[in-house]
Amino acid sequence: MKIPVIKTKRFILRPFRKGDEFLLQKNINNRKIYRNTSQIPYPYTLRHAKNWIKKTTGLMKKKKPETIAFAIDRNGEVIGSVGLHHIKGHKTEMGYWLSEKHWGQGIMTEAVRAVTRFAFNKLKIKRLFAKTFPFNKASMKVLRKAGYKFEGILRKDVKKGNRFLDTHLFAKVK
Repeated sequence: MKIPVIKTKRFILRPFRKGDEFLLQKNINNRKIYRNTSQIPYPYTLRHAKNWIKKTTGLMKKKKPETIAFAIDRNGEVIGSVGLHHIKGHKTEMGYWLSEKHWGQGIMTEAVRAVTRFAFNKLKIKRLFAKTFPFNKASMKVLRKAGYKFEGILRKDVKKGNRFLDTHLFAKVK
């Protein structure tokens, strides 16, 4: 599947590509990003970044990929990502992260809105959902501003280290 480049006023959303590894590693390697996400390791090494680029570029070559990951590219720098995961049938899960120096500027809300439109219009998805940890108020705010509705709490949904954490489930339907 050819993944489009989505242009917004302040950045572009594009597929990851070889050469993104160094900026990806630099901008994602943050204890706060690790704390607020379920899948991103810390420390995030260059090897992690290289493996992620290889994995996502390989998935993009499939006719019907189960994962689509967009790099948030601002002035040539990968400052974050928005991804659609477990794309099957009528629904998919959204995940995202943003470099800390760009927090609080509305960038992630704009990116989530753009990828939501892409999923509904191009992929014909009917239900998009995202999960946040209860302490991640900023992520909940992003989802609400992007039109997602709180649906409930999933008890002990994620195992992170030796702990089981609840998540808050948000969804948007078309």
